Amino acid sequence: MIVDDSLIVRTVLSKIISAERDMAVVGKTGSAETALASLARTPADVVLLDLEMPGMGGLHALPRILSICPGCRVLVVSSLTRAGAEHTLAALSTGAADTMLKPRSGEFDEAYRQALLQRIRVLGRRGHPGAEAPRPAPPTLRSRNRAGPLEVIGIGASTGGIHALCVLLRNLPRQLAAPILVTQHLPANFMAVFAHQLELASGRSARVLAGPMALRPGCIVIAPGDAHLVLRREEDRLVADPASFRAPSGCLPSVDPMFESMAETTGAGALGIVLSGMGRDGALGARSLVDAGGNIIAQDEASSSVWGMPRAVAESGLASAILPPDKIALRIAVHAGDAAWK
Repeated sequence: MIVDDSLIVRTVLSKIISAERDMAVVGKTGSAETALASLARTPADVVLLDLEMPGMGGLHALPRILSICPGCRVLVVSSLTRAGAEHTLAALSTGAADTMLKPRSGEFDEAYRQALLQRIRVLGRRGHPGAEAPRPAPPTLRSRNRAGPLEVIGIGASTGGIHALCVLLRNLPRQLAAPILVTQHLPANFMAVFAHQLELASGRSARVLAGPMALRPGCIVIAPGDAHLVLRREEDRLVADPASFRAPSGCLPSVDPMFESMAETTGAGALGIVLSGMGRDGALGARSLVDAGGNIIAQDEASSSVWGMPRAVAESGLASAILPPDKIALRIAVHAGDAAWK
């Protein structure tokens, strides 16, 4: 379903999608109110949602869309996705799966068409008729490593990960003292707003890494949008540094360098979390972390917008638990032990 107040945008998007044999447009509307009524009658696998529309608007309609159509995935396609990072991140933290910039008239080129179709296919794959395949056996869980005192928690996420991360942090006990590192695939200009959202969700200080930063108990340190976050030990303290180099996943920032540096620096004192996202970023670093004596927890398929990154670590046998975000928070508390509490 396409929800946008511009007739031109609705027409162009509909033409792009309808040309694909594995897709169908089940509805086009210029208002959130009409979209809600339509979804109640005709559920969609993917909703392309503009944020800035007359009336209710996309941001306020989003929770109701997800309630009326719980199996659908929402892709925010809005001109606000560049200038209005706050609006876009609010939508992502509320439950939108992904976001794309809506081009101006004349900018709907082949590269945009391909990017749009790829995201729709990834988000809609689970609900698309004919996409069902024989379900593989559940991933095998590894026994939890007998870790030492929890020194650091590293969380990696991509598509759908912001909502999952906010749910996790809201459910994490406030007294947990271990510092938290976050690598979320996001553009650099979104990061300041993202940090503010994590502060609101967690009740902890959250800062975007801009240079060498000593970790403090209970703090959240976020990889910048244009560099990896890597950890090192300096005498008796842990220090996070930004680093720019090509990671095997091709992502910048990438989860792999964060996990690998946690393995090298803290070993059995490290806990890695892999949340919703496309691709396999984090799988290589997770292997290093587990081999060093640390542990990995993955988000489960049912709660993930895209079960790509968590699936990669789960099916590699690296996860000691596969859970929804709220249950991951409780499992972190179990991992922490008495030494990691304020």
